[in-house]
Order: sequence, then structure tokens, then C-alpha cells
Amino acid sequence: MNFTFLACETTLPDRPNRRNDAFEFDLQFGQLQNALRQSGHTIQAIDWKAPISDFSDADAVVVGTPWNYQDYQQDFLNKLENIEKSGLKLYNSAQTIKWNVNKSYLKDLAKQGASTVPTLWVNEPTKMDIQSVFDTYDTSGVVVKRQIGAGAHGQSLYKRGDEIPDGILLDRPAMIQPFMPAIQTEGEYSYIFIDGEYSHALLKTAKAGDYRIQSSYGGTETPIQPEESDIQAAQDILSFIPFETPLYARIDLLRGSEGKLLLMELEMIEPYLYPVEGPRMSEMYAAALIKRALV
Repeated sequence: MNFTFLACETTLPDRPNRRNDAFEFDLQFGQLQNALRQSGHTIQAIDWKAPISDFSDADAVVVGTPWNYQDYQQDFLNKLENIEKSGLKLYNSAQTIKWNVNKSYLKDLAKQGASTVPTLWVNEPTKMDIQSVFDTYDTSGVVVKRQIGAGAHGQSLYKRGDEIPDGILLDRPAMIQPFMPAIQTEGEYSYIFIDGEYSHALLKTAKAGDYRIQSSYGGTETPIQPEESDIQAAQDILSFIPFETPLYARIDLLRGSEGKLLLMELEMIEPYLYPVEGPRMSEMYAAALIKRALV
């Protein structure tokens, strides 16, 4: 069988404007390609903007590293719907990804029982909103994030005592959260699941003086062997998803002040799945993809 891995112009090899974290594409695609090849199958990486006719013979299409989709959100979602309308199998599904694009999905999961970081949801964040979170949670800092975004792009941290500008602070809907000290003192945990099965986990830590744990900001990753109770806490979050079990998912968690793991994000669009930290993940991914394509 032949598969297609959707990437983008800033993650594909030999592109002049490659992102500084595009090496993650090399690792994730390369190891999946090797795992499929060992079973006699092939996979090609292609820009998600390419015509569907360029991969119409694929047995299935996976959303891999289209890490510029936020700049073309509606075009991206339309493309995924059109891929499915063409008769191609798409993972994760367009329906799942559309729900996962806006981080307001966290409200849905919280209603189902997921423990999440306290969040104020506003369309036009202002100084009053920042002050409200300071007052409500008695926190040393407040983080403003895009409701639609990834990789900490457009994110701001305001510390108590900072001069906060007047006017609208972000040109798009925002989620405002109290700063969680554990992001600097302990780090963020990521749990990787393939077809609903636990693969591996890791701890992501920021470089000294920063709080952003992404590799593009100097963050580092360390594989861990979590407690069974923590794995189950992550597994429970998957059960709250209102759609079919995703082919791939990354659950990002942070320990709260009372020691409980809190959900930061459930990544089902184009997460980096840390294949180096999870040596069996690519084999699991390949096997699950083949299984689904055969149905």
C-alpha cells in the first residue's frame, strides 16, 4: 500500500524557508517511512496545499506536519473536507481536526470530567481581563494565548507589577490563564497514544529563564516511565473525545499546585510525537495505519 503524509513548505526538506524545528519532520516522517517500508509499504511527504490529484492513489492520508495551517486555517479545513469527499481515508478525520483547531475544546473536555488549567475565554483581551485573572487566582503571572495557535506563537506572559498596555492585547480570540509555576520547576508532560494505545511519555523542560518548552525556544525532552495512575489519567482524557478514537494523539499535562495532573492540550491535528523518545511508536503507528487502510 501507498500512503501520503501531509507536511508544508516550511517543514519539507530542501526548502529555503525551513523552520528551525523542521528536523522534527525528518525524525517523525523518516521513522514512520522506515516502519512502513519494513512491512512492504510506502509513504510520500507532500505539501498539504498540493492538488488532491497529486496523491489520489493513496490508500490513506495522514496529517503530519502542516505546521503553517494557522495562517490558512479555513483553506486547511476545507482541504481536509475535500480529501474525504474525494473518497480518500484521512487521519485524523476532518471532523476531529475541526473540533481540535480551537482550544475551546478544553471546555468540552472539562464538562466531561477532565481536569484543566483555569482559563478565561475572551474575544478581545484587555488589561481588565489580565487584572481579573491576577485577582481571581492570586498568581504571580498571567499567560495570554491564542485560542487557535500552536508552538507558543503569539503568546505573552505578564508578571505582577508589569505595565500592561491599554487597548486590545491580541488581534484574535484569546485564552487567559494563571501562570503555572510547575512549567519552570518541573516541566510539561506529554503522553503519546496510537490508535488509543499508550506508546510512551516524556518530560519537556524550558531553557533557563524561559517558560516555553518547545524545541524552537531551546526546550529539551527526556523520556520517562510514568506511574500507571498518570497513564490512566491521560487515557481517561481520550475517552472524553466525542468522535472515533484518533489514529494519533498527544496529551500535554502539567502538575497543579495540589499535585494533580492538569490538561494543557490534547493535540490531534499535527502533533510532534517524539519518535526518538518512544522507539516503538513508529512501528505502532505504521501497524495502526495499515490496519485502518485495510478496513
